[in-house]
Amino acid sequence: MNFQSQYRSLLTYVDKYSNFLEALTEEEFQRSPAVGIWSYAEVYSHIFQSNLGSLVAAEKCINGTAGKTSARINWLAALILLAGRFPPGRIKAPERIAAMVKKISKEEARNLIVKFRSRLEQVAPYVTKASANQKIKHPRLGLLNAVQWFRFIQIHTKHHLMQLERIHSMLGQMIDVNGIDNIRTEQERG
Repeated sequence: MNFQSQYRSLLTYVDKYSNFLEALTEEEFQRSPAVGIWSYAEVYSHIFQSNLGSLVAAEKCINGTAGKTSARINWLAALILLAGRFPPGRIKAPERIAAMVKKISKEEARNLIVKFRSRLEQVAPYVTKASANQKIKHPRLGLLNAVQWFRFIQIHTKHHLMQLERIHSMLGQMIDVNGIDNIRTEQERG
């Protein structure tokens, strides 16, 4: 998948988050399906805060303020970026990232989406022009350059759409959100 396809795909995912958000009441947005399971609000908090942080990392790579190294990406990260998905099973967020997650309001979620879109539009035109040797360490995937950070953002955003589907199933809600049951296309489920 080339960069422009990834970018369009990411914008489509963000639209899905926006549409889903608008179909929920504030109460539904805040409700946790079970103890220890994130609410929609916590997923939105996590995905958009993490993605904003990832854009900062990509921007540092673009600006040449990341570390310069020719070290290769580790095999697991390479496989994830190539496959466009995380391995099966649930992956716990690193402690530092999980600590940032909180139940936010729908208005805060809207604001995070707007902020993310704005930053994305500013950073995206420069991603493919960045040096492949400017890299910043991802907590789990190791050293990533700007192109790899961008691909991670796309994969991460898609991954959490699946989490929204799981929460939706657990809550047993009958909400029609432009086809929440089909929030991801068949190709995305692949």
